[in-house]
Parts: sequence; structure tokens; C-alpha cells
Amino acid sequence: MDPRARLGELIFARVAGDDGPAHRDRIHGAEGPRRFGPDSAITQVHGDASMFVGGIRALLLQSLHPLAMAAVDQHSGFRGDPWGRLQRTSHFLAVTTFGTEADADRMVRAVRAVHEKVTGTAPDGRPYAASDPHLLRWVHVAEVDSFLRAHDRYGAKPLDADGRDRYLAEAAVVARQLGAVDVPESVAELAQVLADYRPELQSTPAARRTARFLLVNPPVPLPLRAPYGLLAASAVGLLPLWARLPLRLPWLPVAESTAVRLGGETAVRTIRWAMTPPTG
Repeated sequence: MDPRARLGELIFARVAGDDGPAHRDRIHGAEGPRRFGPDSAITQVHGDASMFVGGIRALLLQSLHPLAMAAVDQHSGFRGDPWGRLQRTSHFLAVTTFGTEADADRMVRAVRAVHEKVTGTAPDGRPYAASDPHLLRWVHVAEVDSFLRAHDRYGAKPLDADGRDRYLAEAAVVARQLGAVDVPESVAELAQVLADYRPELQSTPAARRTARFLLVNPPVPLPLRAPYGLLAASAVGLLPLWARLPLRLPWLPVAESTAVRLGGETAVRTIRWAMTPPTG
């Protein structure tokens, strides 16, 4: 097996799991109408290697909401089984983006059923429920803001202004199916929703532990440590200052506009190359 194929398989196995090839064949090979066509903005964003940067950024940003973080910290096994959570998330995104409408609807129903069982009490004494539409909207906006910003910076074909709005409108369809309400469908609406959530965000021990876990002690196999480090630095570089301070992350604008950006471009190009089957 050539080096490209080996690296591609290693990356794919980490993101998609042992059942990844079977899931991929099922998602792309199943017959039936798709909710999003091949020319849609959501397939362009979610199919790009920049999602690796966006995914790390999304996890960091999501951790700032104490109730959402409590649900993850107490129920998901994030630190105990980080790759399992990543694989479940990537599978959900793949099915709801590229799968048939029937498969996507089944996936949404399955996730909603899981959410109904995730309830508890945060360390500050407040109750939470993963099915809470307000928390679902926070998770969604943190994800789409991260995916879109990563694609703008590192995507193979960044979207124009109209394309960005189309992406958010398409992603909103899935968010509403999951139970989120008042979901933003444009860049302007997204900025306003994020601003509205800021008074709720906090620097909690769980959020800071998550940042250290993702950035300092990630469970990454040796062949992927160097590219992962570049991806992680790039993800931090896309966070605004107001999100970094509570996570105790550095603010290095000069380095981030040069070395970090170059490193992110290199890592994303490498992943895109590794996961593209050789021709000929």
C-alpha cells in the first residue's frame, strides 16, 4: 500500500471508526432521494478537509456553555472515549448531509431518542436536558460558525457571501429536526445569535479540562501527532478573543496570521491529499 493510502486509512479510521468503510458505502451507495444535492453549500463545506479544523474549534467553543458542557462531561464519555464521540458525530454529519432522506430522518430520530435520556444537574446546581431547544441551538451555532470559518480560511473552494448564507439555511434544516428553535439562516443572524449567548458562557473547570485535553494531551497516535498539532493550533487561531480568555488560551495575532495559518494550510492540504484516492 502506498504512503498516501496508508495515511488516508489511518485518518479515516480515527474519524469514522472500524465500521467507517461500511458506513461510507451505505451512505453514498444507498438509493433514494437526497435532501441536499451535490451542488449544495452544505455538501461542499462538510465534505472538505477543513472540517478537521472546524471540528476542534467547535468542541472548544461549545464547552463554554456550562449546561451544554455538563451534559457532555457527565454523559458522553468525551475524555474516556473521545474517538468514539468523534466517530458518532462524524457519522451523524455524514448521514444527514450525504445520505438519503430516509436514512437521515432515521438518524435524527435516533439522536433525539438519546437526547431525551440525557438529563442531570450541572455543578452550579442548575438542571439541564440535552433535548432543551436552547442548548441544541447553542451546540448548532457553535458548530456551523466553526465549520464555516474553517472553510473560509482553509477550504479548497471557499464560499461567497450568498453561499455562506445558503450553507447556514441548509444546516438549519437538520438543526430544527433535532429540536432547535430560532435557528440562524444567514451570517448576520448567526452573529446576532452568538452575541445573544455570550452572557451565558463561562470559564468552568470542565471547559478548561476539555481545552487541555484537546490541545495538550490529546489521545492521538504517533503518526498523526504532528498534523494534529497544526490542526489544533489552527482551530485556536480561529477563536475570537472573548472565547479564548475563559479557556486560558493564548492570543498571538502576528504568529497566527503567519506561522499558524501556514501550518494549518499545510495540515489541511495533507489530509485532503491523503484522503483522495490516487488516480492511475
